[in-house]
Amino acid sequence: MGYMLNGEELETGEENFLLEANFSDEIVPVIAEAEGIKLTDEHWQVVNYLREKYKEDGQTPNFRNMVAELDELHEGVDWKKKLYELFPNMPARQGCRVAGLPKPFGKGGY
Repeated sequence: MGYMLNGEELETGEENFLLEANFSDEIVPVIAEAEGIKLTDEHWQVVNYLREKYKEDGQTPNFRNMVAELDELHEGVDWKKKLYELFPNMPARQGCRVAGLPKPFGKGGY
């Protein structure tokens, strides 16, 4: 099963991750809906962060690194707790899926 975007089916692999990254903002609501997530501005902060990390590093960070980097970028938020509120099904993985990125390495990134 893939995701439909503008009449085109985007191919997915294991655990419904896209096989190729899609940086279109239009794909995010499609995947979020399939995940049962109602997008907020905070979701978009994380999506944009994950996309930037993927573009810079070719992969996404693991959960521990996500928390540390988001703490630096957006102070005053308990990101460990917030990420589980936003993406309750393993934030480092579900966040990547919603962001339109391929399956992370190992246990959720580098």
